[in-house]
Amino acid sequence: MDRETVEPQVEALPGERAQRWVDFHHEFAAPSTYVYEFVWDTSREAIGPFCTDVDGNVLLDFTSHVAAAPLGYNNPVVREKLEEFDLVDPLKIAGQDFYVSTDGAEPPADAELPGPSQLMDRLVAATDHYDMDRVFLSNSGAEAVENGIKICYAAGGHRAFTFDGAFHGRTLGALSLNRSKTVHRRGYPEVPGVVSVPYPGSEAAYENRWLTDGPGGNVVADKLHPEQGVIDPDEVAFLILEPIQGEGGYRVAHDEFARDLEALRERYDLKVVVDEIQSGVGRTGELWAVDHLDLTPDVITAGKGLRVGATISRSDVFPEQKSRLSSTWGAGDIIASMQGALTLDVIHEQNLLSNVLERGQQLRSGLEDAIEDGDLPGAVDVRGRGLMLAVEFDTKERRDAVLEASFKRGFLTLGCGHKTLRLLPPLDVTEREIDLGLRLLQEAVADVAPNFD
Repeated sequence: MDRETVEPQVEALPGERAQRWVDFHHEFAAPSTYVYEFVWDTSREAIGPFCTDVDGNVLLDFTSHVAAAPLGYNNPVVREKLEEFDLVDPLKIAGQDFYVSTDGAEPPADAELPGPSQLMDRLVAATDHYDMDRVFLSNSGAEAVENGIKICYAAGGHRAFTFDGAFHGRTLGALSLNRSKTVHRRGYPEVPGVVSVPYPGSEAAYENRWLTDGPGGNVVADKLHPEQGVIDPDEVAFLILEPIQGEGGYRVAHDEFARDLEALRERYDLKVVVDEIQSGVGRTGELWAVDHLDLTPDVITAGKGLRVGATISRSDVFPEQKSRLSSTWGAGDIIASMQGALTLDVIHEQNLLSNVLERGQQLRSGLEDAIEDGDLPGAVDVRGRGLMLAVEFDTKERRDAVLEASFKRGFLTLGCGHKTLRLLPPLDVTEREIDLGLRLLQEAVADVAPNFD
């Protein structure tokens, strides 16, 4: 497969083999979210954003597996290292109880095949500007969030702030903080003491839903005000937010909103947990999306593109006692840790943050120009940063139709929010691939437009 020339080639989606795979899978799988009847064939050619399914259809993937494959398919650097790996058993160890060296090299960071220790070393370096010096590895983003809120609770306080539209995972603690879709937490018990407040993702939202005439000047400050507030600041364990909301519709935190939070953090010694599960690891053009804001996180939670879950913070925030945190497999997935470390290496060595900014601007400008020229009928807004972008449509029905029409052309996208389509190309996406994605999206939108005129 030649990445410089390949384009989607589709006969039928789903094809016969894919349908048989899907039917077989659902004989055993519990109900969950399956966006497409698309079955990636790992034995066939794939490179960058292009992959092949079990029927031989070639697709352009602008989902990056919901940002969990930031380098797309078969990145040459990662693939070369994986081919060098002399596989052993077990490939997962009890990583919170035992240690592992992947190639016998001397520590700390010069191992040819980096493992969990080297990944944590890289993460500390990546958060040094926030004075973070400790990492707890886990299996998933939800576990990273769970441990993030646990260490804040352990430091004191039983109340927490979350934001309208938030999504932080599916463990019970993380679910207690979700405010995006009722289906995520309906009927489940919740951690008590969680307070929901508006998330200003635009100038209007900042002015109309966040700022107040109250004693503090914004909705959180009002609640914490020492004379007229209703919550004792000493009772607050943490405030958690996404710098760009994912499930909430790709709303970007307003700059002044972030500065307000920084002032509250300093005034009340309020711990801020920043959820970077989807927005981190270079997705926005900075390594962390919070780097775009004047806000200092006390905890960063990472996952998806990192290939493992990671709770990153400072020594004074993490509990000192042994056994307060533990996880059998947490720091023990040798392959995933190596992939995470190599992903960070590729981002830096290939200067992909610059590519994210350049190609992100190309994609954003292309979308905005198409809306202005009438080539995306029904599209009403473009949001996001870098290569974490979304198009909002006038109705959910149109958004869903566009998603399906794109799929039929071999172009993979994802929904989010209520009526928004998200686009997550790999961080090394090329100018040609952005143009190709824009063309396929415009064709899909035009194809369904007569149904909504």
